[in-house]
Amino acid sequence: MKKSDFKILVADDDPDYLFQTVNNLGRAGYKTVAVESQAEAESVISKMKPSLAIFDLMMENDDSGFILCYKIKKKYPDVPVILATAVAHETGISFSLDSEAEKTWIRADRYLEKGIRPEQLDQEVMKLLKI
Repeated sequence: MKKSDFKILVADDDPDYLFQTVNNLGRAGYKTVAVESQAEAESVISKMKPSLAIFDLMMENDDSGFILCYKIKKKYPDVPVILATAVAHETGISFSLDSEAEKTWIRADRYLEKGIRPEQLDQEVMKLLKI
């Protein structure tokens, strides 16, 4: 499969970050669906199965990203999920997916701090999509 065969759902309430992420993924060759809220992401998830999802942690609720991870994994367990956030930088609170307990609770396949370079994001996406 080629990158253009994959559709990536990106949910972030920061319009600049959303634009940048979608633009970078598009330049890398992926198709994207961009939404600005947890509610919009839930609507998309109810109608289509994305190849991969990238969720911001804090949108209209402080735990929007966690909720979206849970909901997409419940409906589509095989869809890889990246949780991208600046929460550690902004609040000093950090998360990881190093233990099985954390992976079970958070339900994301990767945790990335915002500010990741486009080529790093592409590498993470390719690993998760196995391309």
